[in-house]
Amino acid sequence: MKQGIPQGRLERALRALARTTRTAQLGLADLEARLYRRELANTSVSAPVLVAGLPRGGTTMLLRVLAGCPEFAAHHGRDFPFVLCPLLWQAWTRPFQRPRAPRERVHADGILVTPDSPEALEEVLWTTFWPDHYRATSIAPWPSCDDPEFAAFYAAHRRKIVLLRARSDRRAHRYLAKNNAHLARLPALWSLLPDATVVVPFRAPTAHAASLLRMHRHFTALQARDPAARRGMAELGHFEFGLDLRPLDFGGWLRGRSLAQAHELGFWLEYWCAAHQHVLALADDPRLVLVDFDALAAHRDVTVLAKRLGIVEVAALQHAAATLQPPPEHRELATTAPTAAREPALALHRELLRAANRP
Repeated sequence: MKQGIPQGRLERALRALARTTRTAQLGLADLEARLYRRELANTSVSAPVLVAGLPRGGTTMLLRVLAGCPEFAAHHGRDFPFVLCPLLWQAWTRPFQRPRAPRERVHADGILVTPDSPEALEEVLWTTFWPDHYRATSIAPWPSCDDPEFAAFYAAHRRKIVLLRARSDRRAHRYLAKNNAHLARLPALWSLLPDATVVVPFRAPTAHAASLLRMHRHFTALQARDPAARRGMAELGHFEFGLDLRPLDFGGWLRGRSLAQAHELGFWLEYWCAAHQHVLALADDPRLVLVDFDALAAHRDVTVLAKRLGIVEVAALQHAAATLQPPPEHRELATTAPTAAREPALALHRELLRAANRP
C-alpha cells in the first residue's frame, strides 16, 4: 500500500513482522549503535529542520524541496518497515534493492514516489515510545517531551539517518523530517532539539479544509474496501484521515464534537483554526518559520526560506522548488463552508500572513 507500490507476499510478511516486533527492534537499535559506533562517531550532525503542519498544507512538497539540498538527510521509503533500526535494515536489504519506476502514491493526488523518495516515517518512533498519547479518537498534545530514554534513542536515530544519506553524499549533515504531528509537540519538542528549526507551511483556510475533506473521504472509502490500506496507515502512525481518524486535540477543541462531523467542511475549518491558533501563539520564536505555501507554490521564490534555514547551496533549493505547483482548490467542496466557521478562519489567515512576512 505505501507509496502506491503493490505488496507481494514477502513485503506483507515483513511489514507484519515489523509491526509485531517493536520491542525487539529497540534491542536491535542498541546493537546497531554498537556495530556502527565508529561510523556514527565520525558523522557530523547539526541544525536539524522539521517540517510540520496540517496535512494537505504543503508539508510533503516542502519536504521534497528541502531534501533536494545535499546538506539535508531525510528518511527514504526504503527505510520502511524497520524504521527503528535503519542501518541494519539497509545492510540486510541492499543486495535486493532495485530501481523502481515512479508511481502515484496512495493519496491519489498526483505525487509520484519511488523507494528513494523522502518519506514521513518518523512518527513510528513516537508511537513506539508515547503510546498513551494516541487515544481512540484523538491524539493528545505533548506538554513535555522529557523522557531520557526517548531523548537518547531519538538523538541516535537522527545520527543514523544522517549517516545513511552521507554514505551517498558526504555533504549531508542536517537531519530533515516531515512529521505533521510535531505541531502537537511544540514548544516541548525544543527541549529535545533546542537547535531545531520547525517549518510550518499553511494555506488559505477554505481551500485547505476542502482538500482535507476530500482526502478524508478518499481514505475512508479506500480503507473500507482494502483493510491493508488501513493497517498501512496505522503502521506509520498516520491517523490523519480515514476510518482511524484521530485529530490532534489542540486546546481540547474536539470536546463535544463527533468524528462523524469529519464528513463536513465545517469540521475541517474548525480543525484548521485550532491548529493555527496554536502555531500563531509561537510565532515570535525564531526557531519557528511560517511559510505561505500558496505564495511559495505560485512564485517559487525560496530566497527568504533559504536565509531563515541557513541553507548553503541555495541553487539546489531553487532547482528543487522549480517543481512546485499551486495546489488544487476543490471549489465544489469549498463553496459548502459555513459562514460561522469561514469568517474566523479568514481572520486567522490574515494574522498568519502578517507573521510569516515579518522581517
